[in-house]
Amino acid sequence: TKRMQMMRKLAPIGIAAAEIDGMTIHSFLGEQRNSRKPSTIKPGDSKLENEWGPVEYLLIDEMSMVGLTLLGKLNRIMCSAKHVDPQVPFGGVNVIFFGDYLQYRPVYDSPLHTDFSSSSSKKKQGKIPSGKEIQQRVSRSLILQMNCVVKLTQQMRTEDVRYLQLLDRLRHGQCKYDDYELLQTRVVGQPTIESLHDSPWNKAPILMFRNEVRTLINNKAAIHNATQMGDPPMVCIAQDTCKGKAIEDPILRK
Repeated sequence: TKRMQMMRKLAPIGIAAAEIDGMTIHSFLGEQRNSRKPSTIKPGDSKLENEWGPVEYLLIDEMSMVGLTLLGKLNRIMCSAKHVDPQVPFGGVNVIFFGDYLQYRPVYDSPLHTDFSSSSSKKKQGKIPSGKEIQQRVSRSLILQMNCVVKLTQQMRTEDVRYLQLLDRLRHGQCKYDDYELLQTRVVGQPTIESLHDSPWNKAPILMFRNEVRTLINNKAAIHNATQMGDPPMVCIAQDTCKGKAIEDPILRK
């Protein structure tokens, strides 16, 4: 509908974009995430204008993972697509950021809360700023123009007050011995477990350091669950292609 076209929902990574039924910022900009080539903006690009023409509201989730360089690209493209003065932030589109700066940082980029007036930045005052740094400073000025901030203070993930206090002290590096003792109560000793097939351990998440081990465990769990339900396991093999051609490299197909 026309109303749905007025809003775009973007996120820096695919998982976050899927959660809000949106797109990744890179996909919406029409570029690859790891591409080092700067995106070219051609005035009068009909595809670009059609994408951004009806947009009046832009929702960006997981703002902690959005870097200043990426935000600068987004701003330039929006201004070009909207045919407005580059000095108008985001082409006049209302931008709503969601997230928490205490979450993951952007990869190979400066976070939106970067303070260029800090002591570390002042050490570089004698040097000529690079083009990338200039663009990041411009993006930082966009963030400083935000005119409404809503801070959510109620913790919704857990109601365990003692655990919340532990996490808060951990974040500030001020943990106590009582915190250590509390965490020790969560260590499961081997004698207390008779079988991982029993509840609640049969549904407990298992954290691994290596993808190979994770894949093996997931495969075993899938076969076990299929057997329990009386259904035959089904294996779906992906047929990967690159530029319309099937990938034959055995290393990539592994």
